Amino acid sequence: MALQPFTRNFHDNSTEAGFQFTFYCDLCQEGYKTRFIESKTYKKGRMLKGIGGLISAASSLAGKYNIGYGLERGSDILSQKFEGMSPEWHKEHEAAFEMAQNEAKQHFLRCPKCRKWVCENDWNEEEGLCVECAPRVNVEVAAARAEKMVEDIKQKASQTQVFDGKIESKQTICHQCGKPAGQGKFCNNCGANLAMKQCERCGTLSPANVRFCGECGNKLF
Repeated sequence: MALQPFTRNFHDNSTEAGFQFTFYCDLCQEGYKTRFIESKTYKKGRMLKGIGGLISAASSLAGKYNIGYGLERGSDILSQKFEGMSPEWHKEHEAAFEMAQNEAKQHFLRCPKCRKWVCENDWNEEEGLCVECAPRVNVEVAAARAEKMVEDIKQKASQTQVFDGKIESKQTICHQCGKPAGQGKFCNNCGANLAMKQCERCGTLSPANVRFCGECGNKLF
């Protein structure tokens, strides 16, 4: 007998030892795994011979088809996965699957518009629809505000002049020897005090803070 799931998006984790199922949200694919139910026939040791090899092959099938069983394809895969199990085990399997579905349904809601089964994180309680059909207004506003903020930051950054290290320094010429004096208080070549000004008219040296030559009265620059 083929299993009749309430959603196609599930995975059967059952083994010969017991039964467990994982149901997935149709939007975010977040899964809910049901509680493990031990197989009574396995506990009593009434399994058919060769089950170990069949289960090993079934495990590879389960890895290949992880989630999203189609109803027809899923039924075929499940029948192959558990081929060789005893009739008693299959009855336990069907009963456990029914219990697992009842347990999982408590953690999912079905959208009346798109018919998808979604988890609580993807459900808009105010609208009674999934967030794909009715996005949450506060979430969309916050996301749009954050996106606009990032755009503004990038635009502001693109308009900001960034230092590129190419600054021309003003060269000081020594009034005594006429050569580049360096950046210190005294000339690197002749040792003259760079804090002195030389009058262009009479050549007299004056302190740097004096505006007129004390010898001829010429204005010092």
